[in-house]
Amino acid sequence: MKENNRVLLALVSAIAIGAPIALSGNPRALRAADLVAPIGIIWVNAIRMTVIPLIVGLLVTGVASTAGSAIGRIGVRTIVMFVMLGALAAAVMMPLLAAAFALMPAPGGQLVLPPGAAEAALQLAAGGQVQTFATWLTGLMPVNPISAAANGAMLQLVLFTLLFAAALSQVKREAREPVLAFFSGLSEAMLLLVRWIILLAPIGVFALVLPLAARAGTGLVGAIGFYIATYSLACVITILLLCPVGAMGGGIPIGRYARALLPSQLIAFSSSSSIATLPALVRSAAQLGIPAAVTGFVLPLAASVFKVAAPVSWAAGALFIGRLYGVPLGFSGLLAVAFAAVFLSFGVPGIPRGAFILLTPLFAALGLPASGIGILIAVDAIPDTFATALNVSGHLAVTALVARSSREPRLDDGAQVVSQSSTIESSAPR
Repeated sequence: MKENNRVLLALVSAIAIGAPIALSGNPRALRAADLVAPIGIIWVNAIRMTVIPLIVGLLVTGVASTAGSAIGRIGVRTIVMFVMLGALAAAVMMPLLAAAFALMPAPGGQLVLPPGAAEAALQLAAGGQVQTFATWLTGLMPVNPISAAANGAMLQLVLFTLLFAAALSQVKREAREPVLAFFSGLSEAMLLLVRWIILLAPIGVFALVLPLAARAGTGLVGAIGFYIATYSLACVITILLLCPVGAMGGGIPIGRYARALLPSQLIAFSSSSSIATLPALVRSAAQLGIPAAVTGFVLPLAASVFKVAAPVSWAAGALFIGRLYGVPLGFSGLLAVAFAAVFLSFGVPGIPRGAFILLTPLFAALGLPASGIGILIAVDAIPDTFATALNVSGHLAVTALVARSSREPRLDDGAQVVSQSSTIESSAPR
């Protein structure tokens, strides 16, 4: 059985067992459901212990290696376009998602936050009234990066890691290579450990959702349905936003652009894999006349590191869990999610549910329970198909924008599609 199906079966089983317990109101049955909660907490903690070394290892190796080997002006423009499209998605969709989730019906029953999360939520609520953009901005620069890592201050840690990686890319090769080898080995080991932990997802999800369903009852089903529908619709809206951006920014008629993109979106929707769509994206770019010099660099890089769906998925996830447990995020919370989604998403590992794994420390900073990550993983099967289609739309949009700004000569309509596809597919990440 596929992983998605196993996790979905665990989710349905937990709700099917927990909902009757909630309806019965039997305190003994409720206590029995609570007995499995520690198993879920242990699973979430196992995920959390890998996050800091995984993020640092991936960011250092990715940024330092790319900065040293990027192909001049095209490389710089590609990174700039990544950030700009991510920021656009965050600026447009986060206010809409905040308004939408304010309408989400709260589930019945009493959902209790873990003690640490409850204290953080109170501090966030108390500080949110006086915190300004200036204080938030000045707080991004860590005084002590080791302390930031120990305290889970992810935004500070990410900013320091990005600066460190950029500086590392400029030092002499003989000094840079041993450092890169260390962080590469660190990230590889953490990726393997995370894969082992994800294999236990059905057990962890069942142990997390059963006590939740036993307290919330059938109201949890309605809340999950609202989340799936809102998240999926937000992805569709963002796709509709990116299509004219890529077409007009790339100087391509929008009808022609949409027809070229459609096959890649269908593959993305059916496979839930950005890498699997790369051959189709190569053909789409060639049909639009985008030169191979641009496509050969931008598309493999985009498929590996660019996740324009991150602002949508992370905001929807944080707002959903916040609404579920009664923790308001406020402007400062959404701003923190936006910053993390735009910059931290470059370090998302290429493993199932990798984006949610990197989201766990941010949940702690926002006062949200880390167990909420397990709920998001459990209900991600349907939204993930829409998110993948959104990511693929972002990949082609970036390619079209970079091609227009690079002033490389365009190919004739559909010319060299086969030769360009075979060249780029051979350089694609495996």
